[in-house]
Amino acid sequence: MQKKEEANEKIATKKEEEEGKGEEENKNNPPPLMALNHVSRIYKNLKESIDFYTEVLRFVSIERPHAFDFDGAWLFNYRVGIHLLQAKEEYRLPDDPNHLDPNDNHISFQCENMEEMKQKLKDLNIKYKKRIVEDVENWTKIDQLFFNDPDGFMIEICNCENLKLVPIGSLGKIKLPVDRHNLLEININSLVSRNS
Repeated sequence: MQKKEEANEKIATKKEEEEGKGEEENKNNPPPLMALNHVSRIYKNLKESIDFYTEVLRFVSIERPHAFDFDGAWLFNYRVGIHLLQAKEEYRLPDDPNHLDPNDNHISFQCENMEEMKQKLKDLNIKYKKRIVEDVENWTKIDQLFFNDPDGFMIEICNCENLKLVPIGSLGKIKLPVDRHNLLEININSLVSRNS
């Protein structure tokens, strides 16, 4: 009987050691992430915000799960979603919707024609701040446009693909974009007419 107990203890100890090794290996493995899915923001006026993101940035409204019992909207384009949520407390919104500071919180979109985007903002009477970042050492110049959405959340438009991504350090493998312009374009009108 004692030999059986000793054998069971050895098996249990070995199993614990193996599980410990697995946990240690798991800690060192990168998480199985694929890409940024969406950014959520709270808004005072959902309709005004939906209009802004669909007209200015050409996001498309998509269906939300019917199980949600709160007001909001989902928008999608450029391989990322923006989830707009109705603000319950306005104190959580930016204090000054006209404040533009490039060193403050913002979301950024890459752009292939900065002059065209600048003209679009002018045509829509959207106040913006332009900044140029030059890295003489790497022969790199980045143009940036900063502007706010209706509730004062800052947006950056840039030609950041000009910037070479150089990892400083990493705990493992990282996923660098091979081609930042290889986007699949879908004609929304043809999808809508097919589903009607």
